[in-house]
Amino acid sequence: MAGLFAGSGAMAVQPDEVLEDPALEARARELSKDLRCLVCRNESIDESNAELARDLRILLRERLVAGDDDREAMAFIVDRYGEYVLLRPTANGANWMLWAAGPVMLLLAALMGFYYLRRRSTAPARNDDGLSAEEQERLRKILDD
Repeated sequence: MAGLFAGSGAMAVQPDEVLEDPALEARARELSKDLRCLVCRNESIDESNAELARDLRILLRERLVAGDDDREAMAFIVDRYGEYVLLRPTANGANWMLWAAGPVMLLLAALMGFYYLRRRSTAPARNDDGLSAEEQERLRKILDD
C-alpha cells in the first residue's frame, strides 16, 4: 500500500519532459517546487497536472538546457509571469508592505488594548448610577435650583 504513494509527488511530470542529464533534471525539479501553478494556485508546477503547469515545467527546462543558472531561470519566469508565480514571494519592493502588515496590525491591536485597559483601570470610581462623586454633587446643585 505504501508503494502506491511513494512517487505521488512526481506524478505530474510527464516522461517526455524529463531531461536526459540527471543533474539538470534534479535542478529543474528543485526549482519547480518553488513555482506556483497559475491554474491550481496552491500547488507547485511539479505537482500540478494542469496544462499551464506543464508549459512552465518545459519552459524552465528549456532555460536550464540553454545554460541559465538557477537564478537566471527563475528571473526569466518571474519577469514573464510576475511574482505571483513564486510560491514564496520575496520580501522586497512592494511586497515588504504585505509581509509587514500582519505584525504591524498585531502590534497596533495590542497597544490599543493596553491603553483601553489602562484608561479603564485609572478611571474615577463611580457609584451604581454611573456617576462620579463630583458629577453627583453637580447634579444635586442643578436639581436644587
